[in-house]
Amino acid sequence: MTEKFPTINSTLSPNVLGKFIQRNYGLTDNMECSIFRLGMNHLYIVHDDEDKYVFRVYTHHWRTQLEIEEELRLLILLKEADRQVAFPIADTSNKFIQEIEAPEGTRFGVLFSYAKGIKTAKFSPQASFLIGQALAKVHQSTENIELKRMSYNAQNLLRNPVLRTKEFYSKNNSEIEFLESLSDFLTLKMENIDKQKMRHGAVHLDIWFDNLHIDDEKGITFFDFDFCGNGYLCFDISYFLFQLLATNLNEEEYQAKADSFIKGYETVTKINNEEKKFLSFACLAIMNYYISVQCDRFEYWTNIFLNEDHLKRMVGNLKRWIVYNKIEIN
Repeated sequence: MTEKFPTINSTLSPNVLGKFIQRNYGLTDNMECSIFRLGMNHLYIVHDDEDKYVFRVYTHHWRTQLEIEEELRLLILLKEADRQVAFPIADTSNKFIQEIEAPEGTRFGVLFSYAKGIKTAKFSPQASFLIGQALAKVHQSTENIELKRMSYNAQNLLRNPVLRTKEFYSKNNSEIEFLESLSDFLTLKMENIDKQKMRHGAVHLDIWFDNLHIDDEKGITFFDFDFCGNGYLCFDISYFLFQLLATNLNEEEYQAKADSFIKGYETVTKINNEEKKFLSFACLAIMNYYISVQCDRFEYWTNIFLNEDHLKRMVGNLKRWIVYNKIEIN
């Protein structure tokens, strides 16, 4: 008898999943479902005549049901406040989370509205202004909101991630030593913040061009709140600026877009001086965390790029930011 091997991360058939979605959400016979991206989670595009949706299938053991419920609670709150986000859609029995029995165990699935517009890294300073405005409006709604999810702090952004990254890259190279020094430096910075002056609440933590659509240089819609949690609202501002520099090699163009982004944000709400002092440091802590997440999820998204050269590129981006912002670590 042939032995049946267990799996750690299966790919659900888009045809069968499409029938499941059609049945549970009452879609028409013209509905089509296709794979869009198999990454941290698995995304499927769903077309139903003129309507378009995204169905996310969370990888096994990535998020608990409570964590997903809290993500959806935040999105529903933002939708009701008329903020520009892709939102979850309930099925015919008014349920938002589907349980799917995959070979590796139970996986959760959620249907989301499709964000209008297109994804592009080559957006104008005017679009950057609108992104700033849209993010500030989101923050108006998320300030002082607490989620039953991770609270981002020095322990889980800096200390724990460095240990995990060091474990993954078993040889202790200069990049790991740099991350250890950076972690110590940033931990002190975070401990010395005047917390009373920092706006706090629910954060997206992954705001960049890959998680927003621009509709005809007018409308901005954010999506993929998979890493949402509790933290300083300026985490989102800082992370966007970091990714903006990483995707704009021309530093004059970067600065024009960065200035426009901040200007747009401050037409809605002001960034106070304590937050501004922390902006150049916050994103470094977040990137340190994301390097460790890539290590943790290596087996799930076949990221063969995750090697010594990739770590050098990631650290190179951190060093470029540090030089650009005239940060002295030692």
